[in-house]
Amino acid sequence: MNSENSINAVRDSNVHKAALAAHPAKLFVESTTRCNLNCFMCVKQNRGSDVSEGDFSPELFSRLETALPHLEALVLNGVGEPLLNPHLESFIQRSRKLMPASGWIGFQSNGVLMTNLRAISLVDAGLDKICLSVDAIAPEQFRLLREGGEVESVDRALSSLNRAKKQCDRPDVELGVEFVAMRNNIRELPATLEWAANRGASFAIVTHVLPYDEQHAHQAVFCNVTDQALSLYHSWRGKAALAGVDIQRYSAVRWKYSRTAEEQAIVDIIEAMKSEAEQQGIMLDLKKLLALEHDRLDETIAIFEAAKEVAVKTGLDLRLPEVALKEQRKCSFVEEGSAFISWNGDVSPCYFLWHRYECFASGWTQTVKPKVFGNLAQRDMLEIWNNPEFSSFRKDVLAYDYPSCASCGLAPCDYVQNDGFEQDCHIGSVPCGACLWCTGVFQCLR
Repeated sequence: MNSENSINAVRDSNVHKAALAAHPAKLFVESTTRCNLNCFMCVKQNRGSDVSEGDFSPELFSRLETALPHLEALVLNGVGEPLLNPHLESFIQRSRKLMPASGWIGFQSNGVLMTNLRAISLVDAGLDKICLSVDAIAPEQFRLLREGGEVESVDRALSSLNRAKKQCDRPDVELGVEFVAMRNNIRELPATLEWAANRGASFAIVTHVLPYDEQHAHQAVFCNVTDQALSLYHSWRGKAALAGVDIQRYSAVRWKYSRTAEEQAIVDIIEAMKSEAEQQGIMLDLKKLLALEHDRLDETIAIFEAAKEVAVKTGLDLRLPEVALKEQRKCSFVEEGSAFISWNGDVSPCYFLWHRYECFASGWTQTVKPKVFGNLAQRDMLEIWNNPEFSSFRKDVLAYDYPSCASCGLAPCDYVQNDGFEQDCHIGSVPCGACLWCTGVFQCLR
């Protein structure tokens, strides 16, 4: 076995160790589905959503306690605002007593309800990490994106948390921000990161917006083709340009019976590109590739580079998303041994399959249905984690033997649009083919 294969074997072994251990390494607990804002990018505003409102209860929390001594991370948020749950501090305090000293507890918040007293209460209870949502620092833009919110609320929240860190002698508590990148605010990213760093933020998570309907699809600034397909396309587009050929005209000439020499050259170059893609195992969706807005993509890349410069200057730990879908998918949720618990106790494997909703991320309306492996009201966390169905699911996900619907020119097909998903075109039962989380364009606190 050569050194590269040895490294891959060790990596795969570690992946399986986390995903298939007798206990989860990370728990994402939806402390509430209630919220004090109305953000258009939230799943709750989605017409296909069936999220009901409620708080995670102390009784359900007690069913998690068998898993806590093994946790690396406990994230106490879902689709609601965690600060609305009156038991949040008790959850943190109880978890801090049961979790390993190396494990961390955190959540994401809009910060509106963060006061000096609440910040002290949270930090004193054992909170290790908090991530505040700030998608713009221009007041008008902030109000547009976060209906009911003000950028001053985030400013006050950061100030309160910084004071609480000092008062509670907890300099280790990490403050961060999350920025949802979209067409309306992408240009504000570098300035927003610098603003946050100057107010005590030590990390920043940038994620792309998930369009929930066709009306908001134009807000997405990620490229809806894979990185390998995009690279191959750019290579052949460059070769064509050097030869004086514009392959962007392919759609207009491909069906012509009689072609000029230039038109035939366009077809020949596209066919050569398709042949190379087939040899390399890269799926090409020519319709999407030819429709790419290259200026817009270049702008996103340039803004991300500027954001990196801000991070270097300020010392901010910056996590940027991909600008194109990664061909080599990676389900960090399953690989890192995660489980997601809804406010009512339902246990799911990931963000993608946590709630019911509709989205338009791949250029077509997709209905996503939750995948539930048990409920804490009937069984505790370790029982659900180790039940054969959940274990088998994680093994199947790790095999990555399911289609990439976003790369497929035939999508959406009856397999993924079926009201009751049974199998995909690979004859598999894992409903992950249309998931974009594993392509690197969406991120969260984890």
